[in-house]
Amino acid sequence: MPFIDIKVIAGVFTPEEKQKMVEEVSEAVIAVEGEALRPVTHVVITETPSGAWAIGGKALTAEDVQTKRAA
Repeated sequence: MPFIDIKVIAGVFTPEEKQKMVEEVSEAVIAVEGEALRPVTHVVITETPSGAWAIGGKALTAEDVQTKRAA
């Protein structure tokens, strides 16, 4: 049973974008593992509060990520 946990910063992605992530990541896993695992492929999107995710000691905010997405 594949279990995929997608971690994102809260406030960055719309519900539609998160649904697209779920669908496309599921399809990628099923393409490798086989169609028989579709009913047991679990995907969860975990949202971390803005400012509570850090890289290299620097906390990132939703605004930081949105700026990177726009670039």
